[in-house]
This record gives sequence, structure tokens and C-alpha cells, in this order.
Amino acid sequence: MGGALSPNWMMEAESKSNAAEFTVSEISMALKRTVEDAFGNVRVRGEISGYRGPHSSGHAYFALKDERARLEAVIWKGVFARLRFKPEEGMEVIASGKLTTYPGSSKYQIVIEQLEPAGAGALMALLEERKRKLAAEGLFDAARKQLLPQMPRVIGVVTSPTGAVIRDIIHRITDRFPIHIVVWPVRVQGETTGKEVSAAIAGFNALPEGGPIARPDVIIVARGGGSLEDLWGFNDEAVVRAAAASDIPLISAVGHETDWTLIDHAADVRAPTPTGAAEMAVPVKADLEAGLATLHARLRGAISRALDRRRQGLRSAARALPQADQLLALPRRRFDEAASRHTRGLAIAVERKRALFARSAVRLSPSALDRRVKQARLDNNRIGETLPRSFRRVIALKRTRLDQFARLIGSLSFQATLERGFAIVRGADGEPVARAAMISPGDELSLQFADGRIAARAAGNAAKEQEKQDGKTPRKTPPKGQGELF
Repeated sequence: MGGALSPNWMMEAESKSNAAEFTVSEISMALKRTVEDAFGNVRVRGEISGYRGPHSSGHAYFALKDERARLEAVIWKGVFARLRFKPEEGMEVIASGKLTTYPGSSKYQIVIEQLEPAGAGALMALLEERKRKLAAEGLFDAARKQLLPQMPRVIGVVTSPTGAVIRDIIHRITDRFPIHIVVWPVRVQGETTGKEVSAAIAGFNALPEGGPIARPDVIIVARGGGSLEDLWGFNDEAVVRAAAASDIPLISAVGHETDWTLIDHAADVRAPTPTGAAEMAVPVKADLEAGLATLHARLRGAISRALDRRRQGLRSAARALPQADQLLALPRRRFDEAASRHTRGLAIAVERKRALFARSAVRLSPSALDRRVKQARLDNNRIGETLPRSFRRVIALKRTRLDQFARLIGSLSFQATLERGFAIVRGADGEPVARAAMISPGDELSLQFADGRIAARAAGNAAKEQEKQDGKTPRKTPPKGQGELF
């Protein structure tokens, strides 16, 4: 019994020898066909895990998981570009596609062809997470908000050019205060909404002042109402950052009053509706005119009342002032009294002078005057006789020296020089000529002698003769002004 083979062993050996053999590749491809045939079109709900953005090739690789299992996922480049909602880490989604295997690692995965959030709850959770992230960066801070201009000149509108929203905005602005409106057309729903809206906001800010396209003073980003999915493009992170970075004040008017998107938090002002945004952007022209009229009336009334008060004050001050007769009464009385005293004093002074003149006239007579003249002559003679001799000698000496100086002056005068045979040469202008160089041939001259003057004319060149006498070679051309008389 110990050497006999067990029947079970024989059956096992026979079964092993009868089984078909497969290569690893054959098994992998068989599994791939089986999985793809059985799960060619599936919808899988799960949470995105391990998402790091698209690969350099453009494909996206991540996993879907729940509390008990994990499924690898891939989105090819062409499908990823068409997705309405891009995958985000931790987002609960419903992925539609097909299952397949990856023979290189014995894994199975889902090839996603469509991706959508797993209901409004998932979108709200994603929205809250994004809101917390952007708020932490300070993009929603009140300190960043700008005030709207009171009277803008240009309004920029970012919206669909064909919807009812733009017509409502234009109609409302035209009714209130007609100004220039620039529309930047964008898609307000779909996968390109975020990209187009953010580019429009940045484009308006990039417009130069005074350029061919007017740079707006206020931007309105507007869209009509819709579901959370319809408005999702305005929750795009790029839109929020563009709104927060706008140098131009921005009004958000997305959806109805109960609809909130992230651009509402980043905008400077949120309007409940697009029409409300138009009302916020511009004032009512009629109200402004009425306000100006009211202010004008108030100003005129204030000016009139101020003039009345000043006029009343002037009258009161005038009544408090004394009359001119009262002011001049005392000075007039003092003047009259002074005039009277002056008249009396003048009469008294005249009488005194007349009396003094009469007393002086009595003392004056021809005989008395003759006596006084004779006495004065006698006094002068006595004074002349009493002059000291030394004084008379000094006078004689001074007279002698004065005569000497007179004779010296006479001997040194030019007249005395002329008496000795000299003459004075004068030019045509009558001025003396001191140098021969000052005379040119043909000049009219006048010679003054001691007994009179004669006329002469310069001719020849006396300088040559003088140079011959001195032993010098005469010049070829005589200097101007040298000549001789004839």
C-alpha cells in the first residue's frame, strides 16, 4: 500500500497535463478584451485623488476612490481640452467612460470621456474650498475695493453681445444718463467662459488713455440668471484674480439677486441684476439737473440773505454814527474863536509897530544923518592910521611877487614863442597839428605867426630828405601824413 500511487494524485497529474498554456501577453490581452467588453460604457462616482494637473504630454492621470476601493483613471489630451469641469483634488465627480487594463503593470483603469461634479453638493463643496483659498490670499478684502466714479464718461461691459442682458444695460444707461458704452463680447456659459471673461477684464485695463478705443471708467461684468452649473464659469479662479487685479472699478452683475459667484466677492461692487449694475454705474441726469437747480436756488437765496444782513448792518452802523454838523460843531467853534483872537492880535500888533515907527521917525532928521556919516568917516581914517607896519610890509612883498609871476607868465606864453620866430600849424578844422605824420599831401593848413595867419597846402615828402641826411635808405612808399609845405 505504501508503494501504490493515490488515485487523486493520478487525476491531478492528468488534469495538469491537459490544461492549455498561455503566455503572459496572451493572458493580459484576454483580460483586456474581457474587461473592455464587459465594461465598455460605465459611470463611476468617486473622489479625485492624486491629481497634479495635466502631464507634459497633455494627458491627465489620477485616481477615483471611495472609502473602500481605488480606481486608476486617465483623461486623454483631446478629451481634457473639451471638459466643462476640470478635475480638482478632492472633488467628488461622476466619470463616464470605459474600463480597460494596462498590461505593463497588471492594472485596470477607467478612460474618462466625460466628467461632471457629483451633484450640486459637490459643486458647493468645491466652491467653498476655492472661496476659502482665494479669501486667504486677500482677494476679497474690503481694503482692495475701489469707489465708483460719480460721473463716468465711458462704461465697459463684459457680456454676451446677443443676449437680453446687453440690451437691458444699454437701455437703462440711455434712459438715465446717455454716455459712451464699449462692449467686450464673451461667452457667458461653457468651458471657455472663465478664460474669455478674465481676458476681457485684463484687456479693458490694458487700453491706453486717449487711444483709438476709449478706456472705460467703470467695467460691468454681466450675465442673466441660471443654475450653479450655468454660472460656474464666473467661479473660475482666473476670473476672480482678474477682477481683483483690475485698476478700473468693476461691478459684478452675474445672475439674479439670490445667485452668488466668486467674482461677486472680488468685484468692487455687486449688483443684484444687470439692470441694477447700470443704475449703479451712472446717475440719473434729470436728478442731477434738478439737484443743480435746487443748489442754484439755495445759492441765490443765501447770497440774497447775506446781502440783506450786510445791508441791515450798514444801516444800523449809519444810524449809530453822529451827524456831520455834530462832528464839526466843536472844531468850527474853535476855528471861529481862533480867527477872532487872530484879528484882535493883528490889530494890536499894527498899533504897536505904528507907535514904534513914530518914535523912531522923531529921532531921524537930515542933520542927525549927516552927523552920523561924518563920524563914520572919521572912524575909518583912524583905523587906517592905526594899521601895523608889518602888515603894510607883507602887502608890499606880495605885490612884488605877483608882478614877478606876471612877467614869467608873459615870457612863457605861446605868443612870446611866436615873437621868437616860431609858428603854429593848424589843420583844416583849426586844431593844432603836433606831428608830421598827421599831415597828408594836399591837406589844407593854416600857419599862425606872431603878427597873423596865412593859408598853406602840404606837398612833397620831407621825410625822405631827412632820411638821406641821417644816412638811411628811404622807403619806397612814404608813410601817410608825411609831406612838405609850399
